[in-house]
Parts: sequence; structure tokens; C-alpha cells
Amino acid sequence: MIEPGISSKSRLVCFLLCLFPVLGFLGVHRYYAGKVGTGLLMLVTLGGLGVWWLIDLIFIGCGSFRDKNGKLIKNWLESN
Repeated sequence: MIEPGISSKSRLVCFLLCLFPVLGFLGVHRYYAGKVGTGLLMLVTLGGLGVWWLIDLIFIGCGSFRDKNGKLIKNWLESN
């Protein structure tokens, strides 16, 4: 069961998409979270020249990253 305020997205998938520099710099993890607009900005700026990518990696690892609806992507496995 999904808790209120917790996304059904997998933190593991999001973390792995961000972890690999090529995918992370292109903002693929943000597309996965539904944040298409900021994903495009990461694509154009190459992850804010690496700074934005590193911040996202830390936020995802700590469980503080949010999806497009503002819900935390906290669970390591995807919930149905």
C-alpha cells in the first residue's frame, strides 16, 4: 500500500538513472519522475555543468527527491 505523500516511483531506478553520468547529466531521472520541464533544462545545460546533477544524486540517495506531484520518491522498490 502506498502511503500518502510517498510516490509509487522507485528510488532505486531514479538513483541508477542519475548515477550514470551520461544519463544523469541529460536529466533522464527527472523524466522518470515526471519532471519533463526541468529534465529539458538539465539536457540543455548538461546537468547544470555537473552541479545540478550532483545535488539531485544526493537528494535521491537521501530520499528527499520529489516527483512531479510533490510526493517523495522514498521507496527503493516500485509500488503498484
